[in-house]
Amino acid sequence: MALSCLLARRGCRVSLWARNPRYAETLDMTRIDPGRLPGVALPEAVEVTADPERALAGAAGAVLAPASHAMRDVCRQVAPLIAVRPGIRILSATKGLELSDGLRMSRVIEQELGLSAAVAVLSGPNFAIEVARGMPTTTVVASSCREVALSWQSLLSDRLFRAYISPDLVGVELGGALKNVIAIAVGMAEGRGLGLNAQAALVTRGLAEMSRLGVALGANPLTFAGLSGVGDLVLTCTGRYSRNRQAGIELGQGLPLGDVLAGLRMVVEGVSTTPAACRLAQQVGVDLPITAELALVFGEGKTPAAVAESLMSRDPTCELEQAAATPSGW
Repeated sequence: MALSCLLARRGCRVSLWARNPRYAETLDMTRIDPGRLPGVALPEAVEVTADPERALAGAAGAVLAPASHAMRDVCRQVAPLIAVRPGIRILSATKGLELSDGLRMSRVIEQELGLSAAVAVLSGPNFAIEVARGMPTTTVVASSCREVALSWQSLLSDRLFRAYISPDLVGVELGGALKNVIAIAVGMAEGRGLGLNAQAALVTRGLAEMSRLGVALGANPLTFAGLSGVGDLVLTCTGRYSRNRQAGIELGQGLPLGDVLAGLRMVVEGVSTTPAACRLAQQVGVDLPITAELALVFGEGKTPAAVAESLMSRDPTCELEQAAATPSGW
C-alpha cells in the first residue's frame, strides 16, 4: 500500500491487487487500512482490485510485495499474465528468504516468471507508514541490469523519496532479510532488560554476521555499510514501527512465540528468515552465532537468558576476521 501511495504521488496510474476479495472491496470503498497504515487514506489514483488480470492490464511495471512465504504462490498466479507482457519490469519489495531453501526473492521471481534482467529489488530503511505519509526517505534499487535500476529510480524518486541504485542484488536482498533476524535478537535484549550495551553489541555483531554470510554468497561487503545494510538494520532494531523488534521485546519478556505472533497479527519476517539463514550458513561454512541462537529459541524453546549466557561465554577471538588471519598485523 505504501508504494501505491508513493507511485500515485508521482503521477502514476496504480492498480493495487489484493488477493482477498472481501478485503479488496472494503479497501476500495473505505480507502483506509487502520491495521497496516493508520491515518493514511489511499489516493484516488489508486484502484483496488482482487482481479490480477485487471491489475496488470496495460502495466509497464509490477511491484511485488507479499510476505516471503507467499511470493512463490503469487508469482505462479500471475505468471500467465506476465508471459504475455514481455516488456514488463518487476520490482520486489519483500524482505525475506524462502523458508524451504533460503532463496532470495529475486531468485524466486526469476524461477517462476522466467525473468532475469528485468527484475529489480527495493530495500532500505523504509517504514511503510512514513513512506505513505510522504516523510523524507531514502532507499536502494538493485538490479543486474543498470537500465532497469535506473528506470525504477526515476519512477520512484521525488523530493521526499530518494532512491539510489546498486548492481549488488545479493547484498541488498540479504541485508533486507537478515536485519529482521538481528532486530528480534536486539528486541529480546531490550525486553529482557539487558541494557543498551548489550543492544549495541547485538547490532554491531549482527552486522558482522550479515556481511560475513553476504560475502560468502557473492555480495559486495561495502553494501552492508549502506542503506540496505546498516541503515535498515539500525532502523529495524530501534524504530517503534518495527514488528521484528516488538516481537523480540515480547519474547524477552517471557511470552511464548505463538502468543507473540498472534498478538502482532502481521508477518514477522525474521522468524522464518532465521532457519533459512542458518541453512545458507551451513552450505557455505559461515558462523552466525546470534542467528543460530535465535533458531534455538524458535525451534527448541531456548530462553532469552540462556541465549545471552551462550553468546557471552563463547571462546575469545579477534573482532575482525582479517586480524585473526594475519596476526603479524599487530
